[in-house]
Amino acid sequence: MVQRLTPGSKAPDFTLADQDGDSVSLSDYAGRRVIVYFYPKASTPGCTTEACDFRDSLERFVADGYAVVGISPDEQSAISDFTEKQSLTFPLLSDPDHEVAEAWGAWGEKKNYGRVYEGLIRSTVVVGADGEVALAQYNVKAKGHVAKLRRDLGLSE
Repeated sequence: MVQRLTPGSKAPDFTLADQDGDSVSLSDYAGRRVIVYFYPKASTPGCTTEACDFRDSLERFVADGYAVVGISPDEQSAISDFTEKQSLTFPLLSDPDHEVAEAWGAWGEKKNYGRVYEGLIRSTVVVGADGEVALAQYNVKAKGHVAKLRRDLGLSE
């Protein structure tokens, strides 16, 4: 069974390559609130919808004191293409070995059309300025997730 993060637990640190090949760590955001969302595959319809919703809401998230980081098991080249094609303005990180996804509870058993397999579970974890998990949501829907997240955080839409 996948161990999921819960509010009050310490968010596991990570260092992954972003869309430009630069290293990004959770510790880079120390003292800031950060939304870390996990998505299955760049340039697929659901992941594009979710990424573009985060892009379109980024200014409001930043104004409310949040940074946004996306993580997928895609190779760096795929997220680079995705970032460019969708004009994304926040870091997307490559976790091809899914070690970070596993540590954050976002990798596990999935079911699709009766088939059971291991894969990335669409998830969002909000980390407080103290490095602790403030909110953890698993098996989220791509469409409407950003608006729901803003409501759950008590932010205006």
